[in-house]
Amino acid sequence: MIRSLGTVGFGGRLAPVASPRLTNAIAACLAIGTLSLCLVVTLTVLSIKVSMAMPIPV
Repeated sequence: MIRSLGTVGFGGRLAPVASPRLTNAIAACLAIGTLSLCLVVTLTVLSIKVSMAMPIPV
């Protein structure tokens, strides 16, 4: 993540805004969150399929 210093637009010098460790930590959190969401969706779909396959008790 970089921000330009002293100018408006895309010209000028660039200065780092966030440390690489912070950027890596955010990327890791997003990856873990994405994997967790995929796991929840997969389990939900599988449980719906299983419940639809069961006969309705009368």
